[in-house]
Amino acid sequence: MKVVIPVAGVGARLRPHTNTLPKPLIEVAGRPILSYILDPLKRLKPSEVIFVVGYKGDQIRGFVKENYKFKASFVEQDELLGLGYAISLAMPKVGRSDLMIILGDTIVESDLNSFVKAGEFVLGVKKVPDPERFGIAAINNGYISHLLEKPKKPAGNLALIGLYYFKKAETVNKELNKLVKSGKRTRGEIQLTDALQGMIENGTKFVPFEVQGWHDCGTKEATLQTNQHFLKKSKSSREIEGCRLVPPVFISASAKIEQSIIGPFVSVGDSVQISESEITNSIIGKDSLIENSQVKDSLIGQEAIVKGYKGVLNLGDNSEIQCC
Repeated sequence: MKVVIPVAGVGARLRPHTNTLPKPLIEVAGRPILSYILDPLKRLKPSEVIFVVGYKGDQIRGFVKENYKFKASFVEQDELLGLGYAISLAMPKVGRSDLMIILGDTIVESDLNSFVKAGEFVLGVKKVPDPERFGIAAINNGYISHLLEKPKKPAGNLALIGLYYFKKAETVNKELNKLVKSGKRTRGEIQLTDALQGMIENGTKFVPFEVQGWHDCGTKEATLQTNQHFLKKSKSSREIEGCRLVPPVFISASAKIEQSIIGPFVSVGDSVQISESEITNSIIGKDSLIENSQVKDSLIGQEAIVKGYKGVLNLGDNSEIQCC
């Protein structure tokens, strides 16, 4: 089996952080988003993992090569023309293998072995309270009968979550080629959903597979919520003399914290220095410095400096804020 992971997007909704770092490498609960996607793949033992890269792709390449031993290849996306276009670029490397596609900007909690064994063609889904915001799968007799993109009148509440399996990759490749050659676009982009709908209309039976967890990291607020979720699942028992840690928290072993209250729901990266401060529900990027501040609900980038500040921040890498 081969796995395709599209990671070429610019992450506009997470600026300023994505001005210097690709979104999949932003950390939640002490780990890059991409590691939550790649670590479960080890049990599947794919023959190759194909990354569709673009914006700051060199950082993705470096992270994968440094941390993972599976066979990895990288395809450059020349234009941001939609998910369908991104996947089409990887298909020559997939060939006639069976194929899994996982989006590189959301974290899915599920048993991937059970997912690929659920059928020859499987789509990951999750019940959502606001189906008009998502691509929705309509179900009939146990199979997906229709895909609706952000419907005004939803036929159900099972959202597509960015996890796909094809026993025969050439079937989706055929539909993607049709879209690329015809130039058909939905909302200005070549959509993978349109290719899947074409497969359904041609008789392909997709099995819906409901995942346990689906965590978005597309905005500051969503990233902090995801950070909360994974901190709740972590086991941190560290104590720091002169400080009060309110769990759950993640604090890098190389971080230096003095006379501060940290938590709940705080992740502190490598070599961060914090003194005489109180921090809640925040992510602090590596090598940052925080002094005499009260910070909450904040996303602070790498090598940032915060002194004498009280309130909420969305501060990018190498930025500084000082208040008298």
